[in-house]
Amino acid sequence: MSEPTHTSSVDRRNFLKTAGAGLTALGAAFGGNVPAWAAETAQLSEKGRFERIASCSYPIRILFKNRPGGRGGAAGGGQLSAVKQQYGEITMLDFPQFTKDTFPGVTKMDIYSALFGDVTDDSMFTRGFDPSTPSGKKWLDQLANKLVLTGTTVQHISNNAPVDLADPDPVKRKAGVEIAKKWLDGCKVLDPKSMRMNSPQALGPSIRPNAIPRAGDGYPRNLDIVPLLDAAIESYKEMADYGGKLGIRVTFENHWGLAADPMNIRIMLDAINHPYCEASPDFCNWEHEYMLFNGLKALAPYSHTNVHAKYWDRWGDKNDVQRSVRVMLAGGFKGTFALEYEAGPLNGVEGAKYLYKEVLAALTNPVPVD
Repeated sequence: MSEPTHTSSVDRRNFLKTAGAGLTALGAAFGGNVPAWAAETAQLSEKGRFERIASCSYPIRILFKNRPGGRGGAAGGGQLSAVKQQYGEITMLDFPQFTKDTFPGVTKMDIYSALFGDVTDDSMFTRGFDPSTPSGKKWLDQLANKLVLTGTTVQHISNNAPVDLADPDPVKRKAGVEIAKKWLDGCKVLDPKSMRMNSPQALGPSIRPNAIPRAGDGYPRNLDIVPLLDAAIESYKEMADYGGKLGIRVTFENHWGLAADPMNIRIMLDAINHPYCEASPDFCNWEHEYMLFNGLKALAPYSHTNVHAKYWDRWGDKNDVQRSVRVMLAGGFKGTFALEYEAGPLNGVEGAKYLYKEVLAALTNPVPVD
């Protein structure tokens, strides 16, 4: 299989050469006026560039050991079995070392909640992994020890466990918040910087309500979305207060529902107005192509900890990973770019390696963006 378009192979040994002409070359590229973000990025050391990258367990889920019946990890099948035969089968306890072996220089990780737990021990699972059970807590301690042994850290947890965070029914909404609090409490031992709290079921229907003409004047209004926004704002305020006490930021990802529209994310974040609540945008989870870069521009000022540097073939050649990285940098983003290959001509492992090269290329050569 060939790699997606926009490939720019960056050999680790030649990074500083590629950065080459340094600020002099940047000055020419920017017409003599190098913005602060570009100058700062260009002067990153090699180590500094790797510190801006996080591995991501989501595209690697094809390698993870499954629970009986296919629950957790990825389902079986001939193609997946072949990939496991090629790269080996792992669990989350193996992922820290896998990160260091597969992405040289990278020590930060974005880990996916559906891959947590010992798949042979049902006592730590209810609807999914339950971090509040004794066995779940013991497993989290084991993972924390693996971090110490491998010199890796958890930058972000992509959490799919919370549900009903935007449900106007206060009972359902509070139950969703309680799930989130369990995860914040349990994962404190891993010391993540942030945790995504919007699964596809968390922020209302995946296809959110839209404005329709209303009786009276006939002008369009969207009365149906307001109760969902109100509930989500209340949920995130509560989670941010709770996460703040633990030093963990809670985040909105453009992960369907209310969050499919970057303006809704901005509205909610402005209303919440909390230092422990922010955006963690994904490069590709958009509803139409005009959002690919404009959505990132809208959310960059609200993003501080982690983003998903994604390739997804649903956007074809418009999916320019390097441009997306530079858009975030130009918007002031200082966090990590997690290597989330969604779908395309490569398997998840090779796709993540492709993204590793793309992100490094963008960090090495911070040229102007539009």
